[in-house]
Amino acid sequence: MKPVKLCTALATALLLALPMSAFAQEAEEEESSFPLSATFAVTTDYVFRGVSQTDNEPAFQAGLTYSAPFGLYAGAWGSNVDFGEGGPNFEFDYFVGWNTDLNDSWNLDLGVTRYTYEGSSDGYGDIDYNEYIAKVTWSGPLTVAGTLAYADDYSNSGAEETYAGLSASYDLGDSGFSLGATTGYTSIDAGGDAGRADFFDGSVSVSKGFGPATATLGYYDTFGSDAEELRRGSDIYKPGLVFTVSVAVP
Repeated sequence: MKPVKLCTALATALLLALPMSAFAQEAEEEESSFPLSATFAVTTDYVFRGVSQTDNEPAFQAGLTYSAPFGLYAGAWGSNVDFGEGGPNFEFDYFVGWNTDLNDSWNLDLGVTRYTYEGSSDGYGDIDYNEYIAKVTWSGPLTVAGTLAYADDYSNSGAEETYAGLSASYDLGDSGFSLGATTGYTSIDAGGDAGRADFFDGSVSVSKGFGPATATLGYYDTFGSDAEELRRGSDIYKPGLVFTVSVAVP
């Protein structure tokens, strides 16, 4: 069993660097005749892999993706963030990858995301880092996706981060509603037992489409022994409801 006390640097990294990867992975959507697509969202809380990135406050987000006919894609995405006094105010992520349909049911997406943060006070430190992401999606009665991500210099701290996630969604037909669920496991290793953190996250959600807009209500949580320890020091790991309205163009 790992010690319950985590080093301060690692705990800070955990709350800082759980950002936008889900949006980078959206590049696997069907190719449009127009190569550029954009997303805009307003949410009551920017939650990534179970952890709030805005200290349980609202966020405004936008992204732009270019998709080439042969499967390559690249883009950028941004959001306001709140990691505490002196921390950055904005997150800007840049991603590039390759997406292909293996057959009528299976899709493969390989990419890398560069997470960057702006607006920190002097002395806060550089927490930008890269994450390498592989995602496999099966489309049938359910849409199921498995994600594996790895960072060799998590939050520019020298720690290694691994994330494994599974998500599923079910379209309720002509009603415009869909149901979703996710679960994931995050492991961050800064060297030695005292510099390690492992926790799980999960969510359930219901969405309703309105033309190009989608409204989503979701419940998010983290769990596991390290999550319980992290909750004692911060509310960003605690469960909560999040309401999001997003618009995709085109």
